[in-house]
Amino acid sequence: MKLDYISPKEESVFTLTNFNCEPSMQLLEKKGFYKILWAKERDTTIIVDGYRMELLKNQVVFCTPLNIMELTKGSGLLAIVFNREFYCIRDHDQEVSCYGFLFFGSSLPPVVSLSEKEIKSFEALFFMFREEFETKDSIQGEMLRVLLKRMLIKATRMIKKDQHATPLQTPQYDLVRQYHVLVEQHFKEKHTVSDYAELLFKSPKTLSNLFKKTGDSAPLKIINERIMLEAKRLLFYSDKTAEEIGYELGFNEAAHFSKFFKNQTGVPPATFKKKHKQRLS
Repeated sequence: MKLDYISPKEESVFTLTNFNCEPSMQLLEKKGFYKILWAKERDTTIIVDGYRMELLKNQVVFCTPLNIMELTKGSGLLAIVFNREFYCIRDHDQEVSCYGFLFFGSSLPPVVSLSEKEIKSFEALFFMFREEFETKDSIQGEMLRVLLKRMLIKATRMIKKDQHATPLQTPQYDLVRQYHVLVEQHFKEKHTVSDYAELLFKSPKTLSNLFKKTGDSAPLKIINERIMLEAKRLLFYSDKTAEEIGYELGFNEAAHFSKFFKNQTGVPPATFKKKHKQRLS
């Protein structure tokens, strides 16, 4: 199944698929697409940025255009794929408040587990998506966007509930979200909590206390994980040397990057790349 909405004028694309055909598998090779994947039929395995990710039945994963994905045809997934022109997560954040949590806010794509009630809700939404593809008119695109926004709002509420050990007031929630967004924007040049505390007009201690309260990762760990995600992605999917990767990620000396990488993984970049390829082969 591959149902497409395409607007040449807007250059927007929205696709509903189960990755059971070659054209849908080719979507994984295209750049600039958000992907929401629901393991609807069974447990399955996907590879994201070079790492195996086990999805249990009725778990949903949210991937950005930056994530490089691999999966097998007929893996039991039901997916929504769309580009920025169809719906820009950053520009429309005031509508769904998912920027920094569902997308561009984690070292790895977030996963939500659906309860029995939420399964029924998602099934109803996907039924409406399919139904909308049967109606070709001037407002089809807007109807699909409305359904997408509803899904993103529901998923954002779920992930807020799952991730935070302590319920947050709106200003605290927004501060955590802003921190994640800023890390995504500046991780290549800003490597300390103080850098981000200055941007947020807060003290590093205030940020540390807030993240400790919520049960989220420590602020410095969030920075380091984002740097490491990009480092590993470049190691796995580019021909750049460790020295070139280090410079791209804001390290003035190759030795500094190598030391940072080894502190995070226990081995130098080249050794890590070699061992990782052996595990996947």
